[in-house]
Amino acid sequence: MTNYAPIRFYQAGYEARRPIARTLVRVTEAVLKPEDQKIITLARSTRARVAASEGAAVRDETGRTYTAAAVALPSLQLSALRLAVAMAVSSGAVRLEAAALVSDATEPDPGDLAAVRDLGPDAPVFHAAPDGTLRSVV
Repeated sequence: MTNYAPIRFYQAGYEARRPIARTLVRVTEAVLKPEDQKIITLARSTRARVAASEGAAVRDETGRTYTAAAVALPSLQLSALRLAVAMAVSSGAVRLEAAALVSDATEPDPGDLAAVRDLGPDAPVFHAAPDGTLRSVV
């Protein structure tokens, strides 16, 4: 069984109403709310559980979370973030509050970000490395 390093975030004055950057921003000292840490942890565990290339989690307006791993079949390929958004929509979610993506990629795919923006124009997208290190907030 593989041991994963704990997520390293610091609890302090993270403001939910702060402006969200529309371009990738490097995060040096992440300060996240517990519910944001939770969706990153869920994305990590989903990715690890099925040994997928990506794991994602989204939180809707009621606080419900939806997780997904990337699907790579010969006839069907879906990114984890798009699948998590699709699961939220198919469950009746009207708006997304936040999203998390865990992958080896250096930045999220623009199509994945567009899927999140369809339901959450102001929703932060937390992009983390597989070890839980936060790479950026989009």
